[in-house]
Amino acid sequence: MKFQSVDLAQAVGHILAHSIKVTDGVLKKGNVLTDVDIAALSKAGQNFATVAMLEKGDIAENEAVQRLADAFTGAHMRITPPVAGRINLIAECDGILSLCPKTIDAFNTVDEAITIATLPNYARVREGMLLATLKIIPYAVHDDLLKNATSIIDSKTVEVHRFKERSCDVILTKTSELKPSLLTKAERVIKTRVSPLGLHVETCNIVEHTEAAVSNALQNAKSDMVLILGASATSDRRDVVPAGVIAAGGSVTRFGMPVDPGNLLVLAKHDDRPVVGLPGCARSPAINGVDWVIERLCAGLPIENDEIAKMGVGGLLKEIPDRIQPRLQKSEPSSGATVIMLAAGRSRRMYGDDKLLRNVYGIPLLRHCVQTALASDAKECVVVIGKDADKHRKALDGLPVKIVEAADADLGMSASLRAGILALDHTPESVLVAFSDMPDLSKYHFNTLITKCNSIGGKPIMCPVTQNGSRGHPVLFDAAYLENLTALEGDVGAKSILKSVPDAVHEVQMDDSVILDLDTPEAWAAWEAKQP
Repeated sequence: MKFQSVDLAQAVGHILAHSIKVTDGVLKKGNVLTDVDIAALSKAGQNFATVAMLEKGDIAENEAVQRLADAFTGAHMRITPPVAGRINLIAECDGILSLCPKTIDAFNTVDEAITIATLPNYARVREGMLLATLKIIPYAVHDDLLKNATSIIDSKTVEVHRFKERSCDVILTKTSELKPSLLTKAERVIKTRVSPLGLHVETCNIVEHTEAAVSNALQNAKSDMVLILGASATSDRRDVVPAGVIAAGGSVTRFGMPVDPGNLLVLAKHDDRPVVGLPGCARSPAINGVDWVIERLCAGLPIENDEIAKMGVGGLLKEIPDRIQPRLQKSEPSSGATVIMLAAGRSRRMYGDDKLLRNVYGIPLLRHCVQTALASDAKECVVVIGKDADKHRKALDGLPVKIVEAADADLGMSASLRAGILALDHTPESVLVAFSDMPDLSKYHFNTLITKCNSIGGKPIMCPVTQNGSRGHPVLFDAAYLENLTALEGDVGAKSILKSVPDAVHEVQMDDSVILDLDTPEAWAAWEAKQP
């Protein structure tokens, strides 16, 4: 393929390399130029065009990528039509993606023009999810290279293993000290965890935390799989859960796994069915190592000692709040509550007007909201602004706050929140996530959350809620959730965390101030009309 700039007269029939503006719009790159296109380019004052000229044996990008896609015949996936040399592989069902990394590496080594990018091996996927994308990088590729690439691929290179409908029995052990509510919660969390995998809980048997009780319950279980959650974590192959499996005539395949959280998993067999001794972290709905094991079992994939041993790469999962011993130790003592004030938005819904600089009570809205936070019992306030937001910085002149610039604020709210938390030089007792466009908040709202948090044990999340049940802001998070907050992605707040640990969320009744934000001209007009 030749790639060069030529006179317009020589460009007909060749591929336009770069998009060019013309009188009636834009001629987009990748199009094969026609006489009409040439006339439009000439009218726009163009004398030359950079084109790609196919030579003997060259296959245009869309035809080339279609040939490659047709070679991927793995189960339960479909391919999209080619666009600009790209085709996507899409899951046709819920299941587990399996790949052959060596084959994919060899495919990507054939030539720099031919590529495939995939999700991680053994990723859990849903129907309609993007699995992989094939791309021909230049406008054409030689036929010989295509033949070499397609010869490498087989049906096992990329495939989806559908979750199969199965039944399971759950065995929960108890001690005299274990609260009944914990057993109820454990049953609920387990059912929530396995239901999307096509795994249906038939029975939940609560027994004493003894070897004999576990053995008896296991022998009475009738389902395709058995899940056992002990009242205390398994600490040895001779501990209650694995010993109970052996006593019932089963075998232990593996104790422990190189995934954290999830280290204390037990994988066993009884009557030719899998038995999984759940680690203690399975009481939380947050992802842990046991999910990887149960997902593969539900998809009919082999899971033995070797498969678990290979889970270490990528097996360090994000921190979960209810760990007995956090991985990261606090470098300094905790010190009160910190407000993270998010102010890096671009006021896109204000049609060019910067809402944070509009006056409320004689000062910019941003300054007013920050002053409210400073007047509360919080120990400090961190304000996150956008890149080059000099006017916002000036609006905060003289206030005792730490100003943080979120260079990647355009990636969404999560980027601003991450910037604010990572700017902390100590670990606070809690953080209040607040917005800078809520003029009716007062120190009362902040103080109520802080006071109620201090009166509750554990690692709570305090969320204000109105009389009609609408949740608002600010939301207070115990410091145990800092890692979860920094791991958020996209233009979302922390709702996913609230959903993952619902038992930790405490709703605090408040007025409608906690849901009033001024982010449109209409909202401003309505608010200003109510002011005295």
